[in-house]
Amino acid sequence: MALLQIVHLPEPILRKKAKPVTQFDKDLQVLIDNMFETMRDAPGVGLAAPQINLPMQLAVIEYAEGEDEEQEEGAPPPKKKQFVLINPEIVKASEEKVMGVEGCLSIPGLVGEVERHEAIQVKALNRHGQPVKLKVKGWMARIFQHEIDHLNGVLFTDRATRIWKPAEEEEDIPLD
Repeated sequence: MALLQIVHLPEPILRKKAKPVTQFDKDLQVLIDNMFETMRDAPGVGLAAPQINLPMQLAVIEYAEGEDEEQEEGAPPPKKKQFVLINPEIVKASEEKVMGVEGCLSIPGLVGEVERHEAIQVKALNRHGQPVKLKVKGWMARIFQHEIDHLNGVLFTDRATRIWKPAEEEEDIPLD
């Protein structure tokens, strides 16, 4: 596996709508594995293809519910779930919205307060081209919305009500 280069603003690809994925070949599988490795190394919880300079509707997410909460000493860490979203579409969103702090691997050094739907339902293809429907809520829903925004050329800074440079104690905010 290989680490890929993450592009930063003002790279133009971050502002363009990505194209649908149509080929589910060995090259795509290698790309997906490399994206997971790159995301973990960054470190982040999600990564979209435009962030590695590829205009494709592809995002990877790896996160465990409760990952950010303090664990009891000796307790095993929560199991992370992996998601591969290809050509994703939000088909349902809760009326309830929540504010949360987000960062982005393509916009290092900034975080912002962003309002997102508390729960969403997403229709996508998995890494093998098979249709999947996912219902996610809470922080996971926020990550999905953030990554799907990337595929449409939208950045968290476009949706933020407030943006700032984090103080040292805030620097562990999950990034995509």
